[in-house]
Amino acid sequence: MTPAGGGNPLIAMSMPPGLDAERLAGYLRAHRPDLAKGDLRGTLITGGRSNLTYVVNDGTSEYVLRRPPLGHVLATAHDMAREFTVLSALAGTAVPVPTPYLLCTDPEVLGAPFYLMSRVPGVVLRNRHQTDPMSEAQRHDIAHAMIDTLAALHDVDHRAVGLGGFGRPEGFLARQVRRWSAQLEQSRSRDLPGADRLRDRLAATVPCGGPPTLVHGDYRLDNLLVDPTSRRVAAVLDWEMATVGDPLTDVALLLVQWDVVSTLDTAWDPIGPHVGFPTGRQLLDRYTRLRPVDPSALPWYTGLACYKLAVVVEGIHFRFGMGRTVGAGFDRMGELTLPLIAHGLAATA
Repeated sequence: MTPAGGGNPLIAMSMPPGLDAERLAGYLRAHRPDLAKGDLRGTLITGGRSNLTYVVNDGTSEYVLRRPPLGHVLATAHDMAREFTVLSALAGTAVPVPTPYLLCTDPEVLGAPFYLMSRVPGVVLRNRHQTDPMSEAQRHDIAHAMIDTLAALHDVDHRAVGLGGFGRPEGFLARQVRRWSAQLEQSRSRDLPGADRLRDRLAATVPCGGPPTLVHGDYRLDNLLVDPTSRRVAAVLDWEMATVGDPLTDVALLLVQWDVVSTLDTAWDPIGPHVGFPTGRQLLDRYTRLRPVDPSALPWYTGLACYKLAVVVEGIHFRFGMGRTVGAGFDRMGELTLPLIAHGLAATA
């Protein structure tokens, strides 16, 4: 859900909003002097809908800094320590991630906690401008790499990589409904017909769920860095919602993004099966060849995915109305909320 168009995705400025070069340099000189060998310059990477991501250059090397949005931070959201913990745990597994460098939990430095990680070469695919020149084989290879990487994530032994106490898998699905309902109340600024009905329907029909795994929480194509030459996933990004829970929540969220949002999100020229990529059904079939899935359970997970995405875009709409969202295209995010609610109701009918 990013505005279409080409060009460099970086906003060139020495001190973008949310990044104080002088304060950051002072902190790094005390804790990681190897990352502050010269004057720091930062550029904000556009395209994200939540946390802010910057490329920082000290004249010798480049790395990436992540921090929460500039205002209206919901409880449990935008957790920098959470992201850093997951990146540290996944290093060396079959799931490609950037190398974590440093976590700062002191909000006095930049106004919020942040962390640093390596900059991984690759491309974030967000719109047709990038994919229209690709062949059908390239599009299919990239989509297959996307779903294969998700299956690899769900195959990680979270206990073996030190994440045994990372989440609370018991009661995970019921808590998801309560959590997103609570977050909607903190961002509700207008009437949302059907939202409460979908919430109540989900709460009344929570399935038992399957064996817990590490889940990403926001797995989609534009949260991946892709190597266009090898057509492989170079890195999985944006782990702020990661936890240990039901892997079908990741699968359903990806399929809703792929099959539903890509048709609603026309203002941002999105990527999906309508522009030559495999269908959601084909991706699901590929996933189930790698990991067994009970298809009869998917309607409930689809409803939850729609509800979650509706809450996320409504939160962005709320922050935009407060003037606290950095980036282009956020003025139209609110248009997606009601169609997502309607699709969730239809899926769970």
